[in-house]
Amino acid sequence: MSAAEHTCRLAELRSEHASSFGGKSATLGELIAAEIPVPHGFAVSTSAYDEFVAEAGLEGMIAAELSRLAPGDIDSVAAASHAISEAMRSAPIPESVRDEVSERYAALGGEPPVAVRSSALGEDSREATFAGQQETYLWVRGADHVCDAVRDCWVSLYSPQALTYRARFAAGESPAMGVAVQLMVDAAVSGVMFSCNPVSGDPSMVAVNASWGLGLAVVGGEVTPDDYLVSKVTREIVRQHVHAKNVEYVPDERGRGAVRLDVPEERRAIPCLDPPALDALVDVARRVERYFGSHQDIEWAIARDGELPSSLHVLQSRPVTALPQRAAAPKRASAVSLVLSRFGAGDTGQR
Repeated sequence: MSAAEHTCRLAELRSEHASSFGGKSATLGELIAAEIPVPHGFAVSTSAYDEFVAEAGLEGMIAAELSRLAPGDIDSVAAASHAISEAMRSAPIPESVRDEVSERYAALGGEPPVAVRSSALGEDSREATFAGQQETYLWVRGADHVCDAVRDCWVSLYSPQALTYRARFAAGESPAMGVAVQLMVDAAVSGVMFSCNPVSGDPSMVAVNASWGLGLAVVGGEVTPDDYLVSKVTREIVRQHVHAKNVEYVPDERGRGAVRLDVPEERRAIPCLDPPALDALVDVARRVERYFGSHQDIEWAIARDGELPSSLHVLQSRPVTALPQRAAAPKRASAVSLVLSRFGAGDTGQR
């Protein structure tokens, strides 16, 4: 680990650092150690969040708002979320944190676009994934904007959905947030895959969901992704459901995040993955599963530039949870439904 107080390179992290940098950042460090293709970047520790809250004098206010929460009371959750979020957004980021984040960002070279991604404590564990409960900000440029996005990730600890989820699965635990900052992938296609069949539990299959561009269209429920089931052993495409993908998100040419575009008619109803792409995805799924020793739920993106397999990037991995017993009768339901249900509206790729 480096001598910096609040940040470190993602490549320096391992699973034992999850308690100080969050599960997402720690897992990204493990993936890099396994030589899985991961966009490089840096992580911001929970100590930065703690210093922010302490320096702004927000501890008492947050505790008071949380104490008034009534389980199942939508109004009390919304009121607490609004009050805490507004107070945090108006509070300045400590200079020590801002300086470190700015230095790490500068070390990436120039002012590259980055994804600023929440990495809460307990996230991506076997017990409670917290997937999609906190925010991610895409195509962020400039040190000041990166710092603002880090604060926005902290704010998302107290979104209504995060408060509700934490009350149900992590009651009594003090919320804390790490943040991962990664170089963006200009995704031609992005999605999620399971290193088993998440519907039947069959370990010999890889289930893949994919759509054009960044994952925002799937996250927002604007498209239904293509759905593939591929044999790990023979690489045979056992199932392929292609859906109309009418919109995609791509980088704004003005450098201001991502923009929503209509997909040209000729691309809407064609598969967004071909056999070589699926073969590369299966290879990566097998490698990630082998490294972690368990079935994995993997987010990925294929860049517009470059050739496979180097254009394929893993954005995140977590253990598959709630896997059915292998002996259960097979169901015809698509794995798409699992992707959408585990994130509410859904979350794939670079959300």
